[in-house]
Amino acid sequence: MKSGFVAVVGRPNVGKSTLVNALVGTKVAITSPRPQTTRNTVRGVVTVPDEFQAVFVDTPGLHKPKNALGERLNRLVYGTLADADAVLFLLDATAAIGPGDRLISKRLSEAKAPVIVVVNKIDIAARVQVVRQLAGASEWGFAAYVPASASTGEGVDSIVDEMKALLPDGPLYFPADMVTDQPESLLAGELVREAFLAHLEQELPHSLTIDVREIEQRRDGTVYVDAALIVERSSQKAIVIGKGGAMLRDCGTEARGELERLFGQRVYLDLRVKVEKDWQRKPELLDRLGFE
Repeated sequence: MKSGFVAVVGRPNVGKSTLVNALVGTKVAITSPRPQTTRNTVRGVVTVPDEFQAVFVDTPGLHKPKNALGERLNRLVYGTLADADAVLFLLDATAAIGPGDRLISKRLSEAKAPVIVVVNKIDIAARVQVVRQLAGASEWGFAAYVPASASTGEGVDSIVDEMKALLPDGPLYFPADMVTDQPESLLAGELVREAFLAHLEQELPHSLTIDVREIEQRRDGTVYVDAALIVERSSQKAIVIGKGGAMLRDCGTEARGELERLFGQRVYLDLRVKVEKDWQRKPELLDRLGFE
């Protein structure tokens, strides 16, 4: 049997989380057009009994860090690469290969794991753009090159076929019916953050994080979720709450719907907004909030 860990890497907003969800066949990672949506390694598990098990590790987008959080996210990606048995390196078919892509390719060339280059977003790219990306990336000499669309699923089966050929022989790392190893508190917090990311503008999404304090199964069958929305300034708190509480109410309603799909039960979502000044720059706060 083949098995292993497959790191999914690339610049911010190239579609890594969308691809992991497509590979797993269900939502294990939140998605957003905002760069740096992913802030933790998210593992999605795909198992075909007696054939293979692939543990896809969605990673934050590699970027030039502006604060302590950014530095930690980059270290998280490099640590994931060090442990990977194979790598999916995503490029955006609609954007030219840039310095960030070349930096990642250089890192991957120095690593031991074989690399599959995925030229993503072919559903919205012109054919000439896709051909140009494949030709440019082919100079790096990696194991395989696959055009695909994580949004539509086109090319996903080809990615799996290429990936299976690269995995080593190994054991089942997770039960065959498991699709992710994320704790419920992390999943719940990410679903809440996703709802707010869709509505917040400018830099505020980067200043927002979610701290899920409690998840409790109550006697009436309701799942109680206590979550704090943490921002860096009082002015941001006012935006997250919205006029007359509208933003908090509307985004909370969206998040509750996603949580009910996650838990399969009715959810009572208790949200509050808290200011932790410059939390992205303070290692002690990053530790407390769970950023490795």
